Amino acid sequence: MTLAIAPPVAEALAAGRPVVALETTIVSHGMPWPQNLETALAVEDDIREAGATPATISVADGTVRVGLTPAELEALAQAKDVRKLSTADLAHALVTGAHGATTVAATMVAARLAGIGVFATGGIGGVHRGWEKTLDISADLTELGRTDVVVVAAGAKALLDIPATLEVLETNAVPVVCYRTDAFPAFWSRDSGETAPLRSDSPEDIARFADARRALGLSGGMLVANPVPETDEIRDMGPIIEAAVAEAEEKGIRGKAVTPFLLDSVYRRTEGRSLTTNIALVRNNARLAAKIAAAMAG
Repeated sequence: MTLAIAPPVAEALAAGRPVVALETTIVSHGMPWPQNLETALAVEDDIREAGATPATISVADGTVRVGLTPAELEALAQAKDVRKLSTADLAHALVTGAHGATTVAATMVAARLAGIGVFATGGIGGVHRGWEKTLDISADLTELGRTDVVVVAAGAKALLDIPATLEVLETNAVPVVCYRTDAFPAFWSRDSGETAPLRSDSPEDIARFADARRALGLSGGMLVANPVPETDEIRDMGPIIEAAVAEAEEKGIRGKAVTPFLLDSVYRRTEGRSLTTNIALVRNNARLAAKIAAAMAG
């Protein structure tokens, strides 16, 4: 396997400076053009302004690329044949030379290989609604249970069965730390109705928590649930999400196609407001992740 670490990322890692990993399915499958590119570039700038180095991850030509140039990001944002890669098919993409974007799970694997301890995303995958029939549970939860990376997200995607997702995280011994809130967030909304399993009020506390886990020899990652800023929150998303889920079931959408389909359906039903909130929460998570990475590096 080839791991290509871009010079700015390699230099930061060698010097012990803070680095934040970023996924790319949000670019290839999560947002439309040109907002996907604009957001990816803005998120990288947010991380730099907070004193860390961004490391956006993708797969191309048999190589895991850790750190993309603006031109590479633009090509990815406009490409039509990009595979959505999780841990099950990451290696297959490498041996076949496929062009792929990394999910949360695959990005965690690549970050660990590169020596990056903090990763920012929008929301993690989890247990899908109707899992009793479909057994549709994201590999993100499995990877959080075994890969030592701190993942900063606005909770789990609100499209999911959030109580069941939290149960699986607990089963996998994944610490779920809610940042400055006693409620577990639900992506577009600050409160999912579920209580925060744990709470931390500073990046330094989160960094010390991660250090303590390593000192104890505990394996696996940590989820830092960072609620969307109040000014960007969308409340009462329940009916909209239910309608989107019903539409997906009616059209027989399955597997990896479910989340992109639901995001598009919600986008249409909120007349674009969901995308605005999505962009705000991703940037908010990136800024917090950079602060945590700086605290860990310090």
